[in-house]
Amino acid sequence: MELIMFVSDCLNVNKLGHLTIGGMDTVALAEQYGTPLYVMDEAQIRSNCRKYKNSIDRFYSGNGIAAYASKALCCKALCKIAMEEGMGLDVVSGGELHTAMSVGFPPEHIFYHGNNKTVEELVTALQYGVGRIVVDNLTELDVLNQLASAQGKNVSIFFRVKPGIDAHTHEFIRTGQIDSKFGLALETGEAMQAVKLASAYKNITLKGLHCHIGSQIFDIEPFELAAQVMLGFIADIKRETGMELQELNLGGGFGIKYVPDHQPVEYDRYMERVSKVVHQTCAQLGLQIPYIIIEPGRSVVGNAGITLYTIGAVKNIPNVRTYVSVDGGMTDNPRYALYHSEYHALVANKANQQRDMTVTVAGKCCESGDLIGEGMLIQKAQAGDILAVLATGAYNYSMSSNYNRLPKPPVVMVKDGESRVVIKRETYDDILKNDLL
Repeated sequence: MELIMFVSDCLNVNKLGHLTIGGMDTVALAEQYGTPLYVMDEAQIRSNCRKYKNSIDRFYSGNGIAAYASKALCCKALCKIAMEEGMGLDVVSGGELHTAMSVGFPPEHIFYHGNNKTVEELVTALQYGVGRIVVDNLTELDVLNQLASAQGKNVSIFFRVKPGIDAHTHEFIRTGQIDSKFGLALETGEAMQAVKLASAYKNITLKGLHCHIGSQIFDIEPFELAAQVMLGFIADIKRETGMELQELNLGGGFGIKYVPDHQPVEYDRYMERVSKVVHQTCAQLGLQIPYIIIEPGRSVVGNAGITLYTIGAVKNIPNVRTYVSVDGGMTDNPRYALYHSEYHALVANKANQQRDMTVTVAGKCCESGDLIGEGMLIQKAQAGDILAVLATGAYNYSMSSNYNRLPKPPVVMVKDGESRVVIKRETYDDILKNDLL
């Protein structure tokens, strides 16, 4: 029970020995809604939002905003929660923007990212009046200026800058170093060139800079260094152009507990230390404290979610391994197949029992790499048991697919002893709806 609580505060074990989330019995939820099933605890999500918002208020005197990175999990319910909690919103596609606008999210608090936005997406962003478009490259800058001119508008932008920071994380999710598809490089002079070009465009107003050094980061030092580098660039811009940018988006990437051994930095501690660097560096460089934006995604929803499966076959290969097969897999959680991401799992209907069975959790896809984890220690499992995989609130539903024509599971939100569906389970007809003969 202690290990479960250690992974996420919203989990516990009830008198029946069943895993609970937000006080609700996960076995009962599986019976009510079927499996596979994503379950999210709304109270945990809101608590995570408030920690970030309160940190902005405390360490930057409210001179900033925490913007939820919606790619972690984007749906109407999450956009609405972020809006109600006073968060901004980070979107990376026309679909995410459309979702936000469908619930009336204030467009002035939306930050539109992406390394290859289409003309259609940029036109839509201009029509909605998105607060800041984060320009990734010189081609986008030119196209955006033309589109803004055609609409008779002036658009506020950030430039995404690569600060050259190696965040010591998985190579697939490092995005701050020079060899990245994202952003403009400092080392080559490309970023300064972009700043000078923007100042010449009549329909562009450069408001600030953005950086993002990676994901699932446990160290504070890379964030501190990134803040120093970005403020140094703001000082360089002031010296060369006379323009002092007033806004700085330091991105996200804060790590969460996927397994008990993970030790992520407390949000307040991160915010406090980085704010000290911001204040000290600005004083040294003669800069005003900029309006600070951060963009947490995984750390808002990751630990608030779990995925429930029904166990089917249990296959022991003597002296090799034991496979526990579930009714989902890489279609609802591709992160192990992509990154070998670690997860903590347990048998939800035996949560109070000793974990003494080491297994490989296998999905049902016709794919040998369809695994959710290897060497996972769980309670003794048999067909019909409910397996819970923890901390799946981020990048699971949002990365899910219909491989093998499997329908996507529903997302259920729990709050105050009640549950509701926020994303419906797909049907086979849903999969067929765009097919033509």
